[in-house]
Amino acid sequence: MRAIVRHALLPTIAALIITLSAMGFERAPFTIVELNCENLFDTIHDDGKDDHEFLPTSERQWTRQRYWRKLNNIGRTILSSTSGDHLPDLVALVEVENDTVMHDLTHRSLLREAGYEYILTNSDDERGIDVALLYQPYSFRIIDTLTISFPATRSVLFVRGERLQGDTLDIFILHMPSRRGDNASRKQLRQDIAQAIITHSPTDENIIVLGDFNDYADGRVIRSFLDAGFIHASKDAPPRGDERATGTYKFRGHWGSLDHILMRGNICQHLSSCFINASSFLLMEDRNGEVTPRRTYRGTFYQEGYSDHLPLVLELTTNQKP
Repeated sequence: MRAIVRHALLPTIAALIITLSAMGFERAPFTIVELNCENLFDTIHDDGKDDHEFLPTSERQWTRQRYWRKLNNIGRTILSSTSGDHLPDLVALVEVENDTVMHDLTHRSLLREAGYEYILTNSDDERGIDVALLYQPYSFRIIDTLTISFPATRSVLFVRGERLQGDTLDIFILHMPSRRGDNASRKQLRQDIAQAIITHSPTDENIIVLGDFNDYADGRVIRSFLDAGFIHASKDAPPRGDERATGTYKFRGHWGSLDHILMRGNICQHLSSCFINASSFLLMEDRNGEVTPRRTYRGTFYQEGYSDHLPLVLELTTNQKP
């Protein structure tokens, strides 16, 4: 653990957090980040869950050292996901295992001085992965939370809160069923989840739906939200950093986006920008000289990476000083 704490970036990031806290945040946008963490597991087996590939004795050799490096890598990713000198207000995380992981991320990693609190689902997913929301209590006051559950897959996290500006915001965080071995029942389940979110979305509220939809922009799931009056805030989001990264995910050599941010309500008038965090440290060059996400593993080969997804960053204007 001590070796991880002495991470080369730690003094710089700690100083940055102190500086940001003293700035007052008068002109900072309200920033929301969406990130698929790519298997943020701890190293202990959870009874009843198929998490065996992320244990110290597994072929991946998921040791404590690798676990703590992963936590700090996720922390660094979050801290880099703004366009200015401020911290993200909300961070929607996909593929986190449990409360232990979230506690370590917010209290013992590079984020430990950032002041984040969190809300986490506890779903029926067979691997034990869930979704979570990090939030800054100084800029987002929690009003209500709800877990929308589905059998044998990840739950949807609903959070209602109040921004510092005084408006109420409903957040839905999701991780749709995987496209691996896709079949009619899986596609229908994704559609059922989308319909459940739409049903729970009052038409007179400010709503943001974000996460890993396991569907592309022209897919049936996204069309369902558009038909229900949502706008696709992250469609054609440009990369900020390496311009070669034209999506959040790369499959068989082609960039695309399975991650999306959808909005509805008056909050759409506050949309300032939406971009992909394509910082150079999140990417690596492949054998053809093209960039790809610097993921944690390539197969079972450990490469000290961050995630197989790049973060989406949404910025909302703020009309009132804290």
